[in-house]
Amino acid sequence: MGCALNFKPGQIVSLECGDACLHSEVIQVVEARQVCWVRPLMLVVSASGKDLSEEYTLSDLRDGADLLWPLSLFREAFDTEVISLLTELHSLDADKKDGAIASRQLRDFVDRVWEAFPSAFH
Repeated sequence: MGCALNFKPGQIVSLECGDACLHSEVIQVVEARQVCWVRPLMLVVSASGKDLSEEYTLSDLRDGADLLWPLSLFREAFDTEVISLLTELHSLDADKKDGAIASRQLRDFVDRVWEAFPSAFH
């Protein structure tokens, strides 16, 4: 995980955990507490369980809950990794947008991050 002190509101950041990557928009950085308030945009999960550039599923999390998480968990997202995903996200059919499924996927991802990085939350 990288240094996040230079994050700015509106910037896209990423958090990788296992075969998944959460892309979120920075709302605010609380430097005194070393936390970042982010609004999840999308969750990308590798179909093969390995490389996220291969086959993947994309979940729209824009209507979900915000997160207030340690700065140390996030890294700056690269334009090359998110531009095509944002285009795909905006073109998702209404039929493919299921808020209950997306909410569960975010909750599952949150659980995985808590298990993978317990020291970040102390």
